[in-house]
Parts: sequence; structure tokens; C-alpha cells
Amino acid sequence: MHDAQFPGFGRDTPARASGRRDMHKILKLSATALMMTSAAAFADTVTVVTSFSKDLTDPFKAAFEAANPDTTLEVVNRNTNAAVSYLQETRGSNTTDIMWASAPDAFEVLKEQGLLAKVDVQYEGIPDMIGGYPVHDADGTYFGFAASGYGIMYNTRYVEANELPIAEEWEDLKRAEYNGHVAMSSPSRSGTTHLTVETVLQGEGWDDGWATWKWISGNMNTVTERSFGVPDAVNSGATGFGIVIDFFGLSSKASGFPVELVYPSVTAIVPANIGIIENAPNQDGAKRFVEFVLSPEGQKVLLEPAIMRLPVNPDAYADAPEGFPNPFSEDFAPGAIEFDVEKSGMRYELVNSLFDVLVTYRLDDLRAAVSAVQRAEAAQAESGNEEAAALIAEARALIEAMPISEEQALDPSYTQAFTVSRADPATEVVGRQAEIEQEWDRFAVENYAKARQLAEQAIALN
Repeated sequence: MHDAQFPGFGRDTPARASGRRDMHKILKLSATALMMTSAAAFADTVTVVTSFSKDLTDPFKAAFEAANPDTTLEVVNRNTNAAVSYLQETRGSNTTDIMWASAPDAFEVLKEQGLLAKVDVQYEGIPDMIGGYPVHDADGTYFGFAASGYGIMYNTRYVEANELPIAEEWEDLKRAEYNGHVAMSSPSRSGTTHLTVETVLQGEGWDDGWATWKWISGNMNTVTERSFGVPDAVNSGATGFGIVIDFFGLSSKASGFPVELVYPSVTAIVPANIGIIENAPNQDGAKRFVEFVLSPEGQKVLLEPAIMRLPVNPDAYADAPEGFPNPFSEDFAPGAIEFDVEKSGMRYELVNSLFDVLVTYRLDDLRAAVSAVQRAEAAQAESGNEEAAALIAEARALIEAMPISEEQALDPSYTQAFTVSRADPATEVVGRQAEIEQEWDRFAVENYAKARQLAEQAIALN
């Protein structure tokens, strides 16, 4: 029926054969054009994984794309530890061009694992050192684009309303008057906080540094999951003092919040970094972006009010606002330590895990012990009871005690157990790392409980 109604239906006429050949050519050309378009689009896209917020990345994206109109900067936001884990997990099918973050020890981890490419990046006017620290990796696998210090940010209105003195040193934040007025983030989920923790450990020594962090943590009202949660809390007046990387305080002040920033004597001036990933899909585009960030034009972007980071090109400070910190001046953080990035890299995951076990996950126990000691010390100061003083000294020693020594923390046979990052709070820790952390947790629970008990006994004696 169909053949009678439609002559030629089902038969291969010359016209139909010719049309089919033409259609085949069209489809083939279309497929080729689509592949070329997709390749071109991929080649003109630079993919960056970064811990920086949109306040920093958006201005750089706009400036770079304006200077390179045929290139798109695609920004993927992950915290530093999550970004490192992501690059480790995807190394066999990498789609990322650039890693961009503050923590030099995280870049050392990537470099050690062969995840960073050695690229001949061109730049001018940037010195080899800043604050006694190399600006760029000596092997050319990552580059410093901004300098960072670590300090204490405070809300001036909060301080006045609560009649608190200004805390200028880490030692100050250990005092009882700051109980409930301090915030910081977890180093396992913030690369900048990890650097702050490591700076105090290096500046004060392993045991004294951990003691400082425990007493400060006992005064905390929160440990945030992300580093920007701390300046948000200080800006809003939810807390008075925040432990931050300096640009949080500087940018908040420039944006009109009633805040100030101080650098404690024990701080470090280290570069925030950028590096090209090994086997980057668009290495040429990635190199252009790195060179842009290091250029005079890119360095000026750092001084925008929402960013306010310290440029690594000394000439950029000619355009800085009055009173803006200059790490190239002699009076800037004169007591800054020489940060040992190799030591930090060796114990990177161990320090994160140790902080979480002793502080983050046992914060209520630690706060209860610290508060009890503070109350006991206040009572003993009035009574002068020597038996109470001995109990308090024992309680303090229990709080400050550490489950491992610095030698263990630098022993590869021990540190290699720490392979699981808690960048994602839901991550399950298994194997030898889990066993060690359980030992640490028992140590912390017993010590904090005993310290609280002794402090309460001391209170009863006064």
C-alpha cells in the first residue's frame, strides 16, 4: 500500500542516494565543528581550584578576563585541605589547571607528591625574600603572590561594651577575663588556621605552643568549620576576638566594620601561593594567569577594599591606603619567626588531627576544665591557701600534657599513619590513624576530667 501511494518508497533512487551522501557530509562537518568548538572552549578556559572567597577571586577574574578577552577563568571553591585531597584523588584524570591558596605547607605536600608542574613563569620587581621567607618555591613549582601575617582581630564596640582590655599577644588570650570571648576555626578545615597553629608551635616550642592553644581554646565560644566564620563573628559582634589571617581583619576594617587587627610578637610572614598543576589541560592559559597575578596590574588588585592583602611587589605599596601594613618596612612584625615549611609539611595532617582530638571534639570538656582552674585560681589568690595552689598546679599540668612528643610528631614512621584529612567533617578515619586518635582521645578525656576535679577540690579549700 505504501509503495502505491508513495512511488519510490523503499527504493534507492539516484536522488535519494545523493541526498544521503550530502547529509552524511553535513553531519560529519557538524561533528568536526562541534569537536573543534569544544576543544577551543576548553583551551580558552583556565580552571582554578582555590580556598579564596569570591571577594578575592571575582576582582581577579574580572581584571584577568578584561586583559585576556578570549579566556575564561573558571573558579572552583574548596577549602585548602579539601582542595589538596581533590587534586590527589583526581590526578589520574586531572581537569584542574591551577591551585591557589594561602598555605605554603599545603603546596609543599602537593610538590612532594609530584602534583605541581615546573613552569618558567615571568615576573619583575618581586624580591626573593619577604620577612626572611622565600617568596617563591626554589624549584619553580609554586609562586608567592601575596604576603600574610597571623594575628588577633577584635571588635572595638564589643571590647568597650564588655569592658575588656585589648589582647595584643597570644598570652593575653589565655587569661580568665577572655573566657567566652574568643573564636577560631579548625586547622583541619582551614589552611590559614593551620598556619596560625603551626606558627605558635614553632615560635613557642611544641609543648609550650600546645599549652597556649589549649588555654586559648578553653576561652573559646566557638570553633568554626571555615576560616571566614571567624571574621563574620567578630564583624557582627557575636564574639569579641578572632584568631585570623591578617587580610580578614584588614578587609573588614576597610569595609567599615568596627574592627582592628594586631600582630602578636610570635607571628610569621609567609606568602600566599599559586601553582600550576602537573598535566594541566590548559598550561599556557594557566601560565598567563599566574603571570597576571604577579604583574604590577595584578598586585594592585590586592589593595581593593574587599581584599586588602599584602602585595609581594614593594612598588605596589605606593598605592596602599595610609596606615596599611608594609612587610618590607623595618618596623613590621619585628619578632616574626622564620617559618619552617618543611617541618610543617612533615606533620601537616598529624597536627590537624591532634588539634581536632584535643580541642575541636573535646571543646566542652576542655572549657569545663579551664573554667574550673580559672575559678580556683581566683579563689586561691584571695585565700593564699598553699594546698589549693598545689592542686591547681597539678590541674594545669594535666591540661597542658601532650600524648606525644615533638620527636614523634616528626618521625616518618609515625606521621605516615595520618593519611585521612578531615577537610570534610563527615570523613571516616580508619586504620592506624583511627587507633592513634582513640588513644589521644582517652588521654584527653581522662586528663581534662581529672584537672576539673582537682580544680574543684581547690575551690572547696578556699
